Amino acid sequence: MPSKPNLVFVFSDRQRFDTLEAYGNDYVKAPNLNSLAKESLVFKNTYVTQAVCAPARASIMTGLYPHAAGMPRNKLVMPDEIETIANMVSNDYKKAYFGKWHLGNEVINQRGFDDWASGMETLREEYTEPEYLGMDTSYHEFLINNGYEPDEILLGRKIFSDEMRAALPAEFQMASFFASKAETFIQENKDSPFVLYVSFLEPHPPWTGPYDGLHDPEEVPIEPTFLKRPDGHSLFSRIRADFFMQSDLHAPDDVENSEWEKGRSEYNAGKAIGKQFDLKDPGSWKQIRANYYGNITLVDDAVGKILDALDKSGISDNTIFIFTSEHGDLVGTHGMMEMRTFYEEAARVPLIIRAPMYNREPNIIEGNFGQIDLVPTLLDLLGQELPDHLQGTSKADVIKGTADLSGNEVFMEHNGIGDRNLGTPAINMLNNMQWRSIVTSDRWKLNLCSTDQCELFDLNSDPFEQDNLFNNAEHKDRIRLMAAKIRMWQRETEDQAPLPDV
Repeated sequence: MPSKPNLVFVFSDRQRFDTLEAYGNDYVKAPNLNSLAKESLVFKNTYVTQAVCAPARASIMTGLYPHAAGMPRNKLVMPDEIETIANMVSNDYKKAYFGKWHLGNEVINQRGFDDWASGMETLREEYTEPEYLGMDTSYHEFLINNGYEPDEILLGRKIFSDEMRAALPAEFQMASFFASKAETFIQENKDSPFVLYVSFLEPHPPWTGPYDGLHDPEEVPIEPTFLKRPDGHSLFSRIRADFFMQSDLHAPDDVENSEWEKGRSEYNAGKAIGKQFDLKDPGSWKQIRANYYGNITLVDDAVGKILDALDKSGISDNTIFIFTSEHGDLVGTHGMMEMRTFYEEAARVPLIIRAPMYNREPNIIEGNFGQIDLVPTLLDLLGQELPDHLQGTSKADVIKGTADLSGNEVFMEHNGIGDRNLGTPAINMLNNMQWRSIVTSDRWKLNLCSTDQCELFDLNSDPFEQDNLFNNAEHKDRIRLMAAKIRMWQRETEDQAPLPDV
């Protein structure tokens, strides 16, 4: 083992697993990530702890489940006492964080990181100190220095709107800016050990960008569940599908059509989709998917720049390189946008690990991997002490090739209380309900909620999760065993979410 390997951890936002060649998609133009995968370990089935932005990244950074990290939903500030991996790595490492933070106070370096570059000025409502509201993000200053003027006001200060940012040339996108920051940091710190986290906003909405038109909407790969209503699944998923697909056929009995339309108008006004897309038209959905792929190409360009910086600095062989995503996005799967669900396209993400000092043999790693295990695994690979409070376990031996993931099971949660307006009162109410999920080592998934239709999927025979088997009598014992495992996990992690009797 090298005395002090470097770590570069890169993650995107809302990039589902099936967007790269290693996961079966050779259509998306992502040459750098595809090349990286061919010389790395590719984890086939990697799951987030919660398919929501702040909770998911809290786990990535702390090694705690969202409920334990004090981040069960968005629009919160992570409690001061919660430590990140930067707090756990010894101070002979230089530690930097560039990009979207979404755990509070975007504009200040914190939680053990020495260097900091920020970008998410749209999250100003989560700044805790008045003086922070007088500070601009690093990305804001970059755009100002390049002659751009902010076009929106938030909490008394001019900011760049998402729409304006998305319309800029590729070299002025967030991914490009943070890749350049990473490139400079690598060049300046190549002779000393460092930990570098780079968090891209892309391919997060709006569903436009400088690479619109790069992918033909008539040729984008479409899965069997694209724009298919999830009949027999949870009510939450069914009414969200109706909402997004602009259908009144299945609106809940107590919801007036006018309320349904008002919700759509308010949701669009919140810039979640964009006025140029008519969601009654399947062609618009394909255009959104094509634009989404274009924003993944933006991420790929940025990853290529960071990899080149490592090569030019001569430290690639002494650097652990990680690529993953905060969570996925349905982008039309099951007739929905967004995430907030355990469907594979929302909860399963790419994970590529290149660690040449431990293993130079590229490989596909079968079995389940949970992002809860990232912090202990990386600390182990860096030769650091593992704190007792971590809720994941090190999988460093898997990376070294001396173990596998057979028998590994992952747990996920959803805590939507007080998140944000998702369109209609009915959708918001159901989003408030807590869910818990397990994916077992034999690839079955159980999703439990005390107030909604629970779900059981056989991912072996039904990888697109079309058939909910929860009410099938022949699976009662399987459900009881899987539910018992969830309850044991709840006890171990001090989770208090109510579950139904099964």
